[in-house]
Amino acid sequence: MAFNNTDLAAFKDVWVFCEQREGKLMPTDFELISEGRRLADELGVDLCGLLLGDNVEGLAKELGGYGADKVYVCDHPLLKVYTTDAYAKVICDVIEELKPEAFLIGATNIGRDLGPRCAARLHTGLCADCTHLDVDMGIYKDFLHEASTLEDARIDGLNTAMVLGEKHDVSRDLKMTRPAFGGHLMASIICPRFRPTMATVRPGVMKKRPFDQAKADAVEIVKPAFELSEADMQTEVTEVVKAAKKLVDLIGADFIVSVGRGISKDVEGGIKLAEELAAELGGVVGGSRAVIDSGWLSADHQVGQTGKTVHPKVYVALGISGAIQHKAGMQDSECIIAVNKNESAPIFEIADYGICGDLFKVTPMLTEAIRAAKAAK
Repeated sequence: MAFNNTDLAAFKDVWVFCEQREGKLMPTDFELISEGRRLADELGVDLCGLLLGDNVEGLAKELGGYGADKVYVCDHPLLKVYTTDAYAKVICDVIEELKPEAFLIGATNIGRDLGPRCAARLHTGLCADCTHLDVDMGIYKDFLHEASTLEDARIDGLNTAMVLGEKHDVSRDLKMTRPAFGGHLMASIICPRFRPTMATVRPGVMKKRPFDQAKADAVEIVKPAFELSEADMQTEVTEVVKAAKKLVDLIGADFIVSVGRGISKDVEGGIKLAEELAAELGGVVGGSRAVIDSGWLSADHQVGQTGKTVHPKVYVALGISGAIQHKAGMQDSECIIAVNKNESAPIFEIADYGICGDLFKVTPMLTEAIRAAKAAK
């Protein structure tokens, strides 16, 4: 029977593409499985991981520990190293056979390559680089009340959408939110007519659930039938070369000291102060989009909607005004300390501790205070 992506009733379950490299699961897998668990519960369906590779069945139970009910394992020697052709063929064949209603992929280098190819083959929609997902209308409206500037009455009335001139009930559609227009707006997108609904999700924005060994032991492992041969592949990987480039790990950092446009009068001096403070905290240096666009720090330091979303224990914002794009990337930090000489800077609205003053005078005092406190211990 031909694959019919408009027969919405035939599609069920939430799937997550679980990326592995050299036999190791990626951190985004656990974030997406955790988020997928919430969405599957809202829909009343199963959460399934989709794992491709060569001899990777042993990785499946760990996915269960973060919430997967079932893991589909596609094992084949030609899947050992990622190629677009092989992975897209196997994924699309399995989706056409088993019909999930939602399919989530991490917006990693591999995910950004794989997602559009699969969506094109399946003739369905893909929302790229999502930062928020919802199904339940009540939860989605609560999110809009908190995060958007829409009037309350308009949000409360969002129960239908116009699709081809007719009203469409969006209560079961996946509501996918992502930055738009260079991060100046947030857009919520649905895919009302086709399945599966597909989304790539920015790494670091979804919170990982605690690992549950009982659920890991209970996860169901299924090996779906598929066919794959060298004739299906237009490319061959002859060698994998790893670049010896050191990048800052913002997502995994417990302490982040970020700088903004406020360091403009002495860029090198401002960055040095941030580095000294970060060193005392045992953390890393980040930056706002203005800092990265000005070339003062490399792109891997960027925090915000168009950079990385972070959840450190302590986030120190030095000379950052707190534009909505930046706040969206760090507002869930456990403790936010803001230093800005403008007392009306928006960053103070979300800061746990605010210091109104010149960062070039305040930062050395913070560094010295931390150094003294460590010495006292």
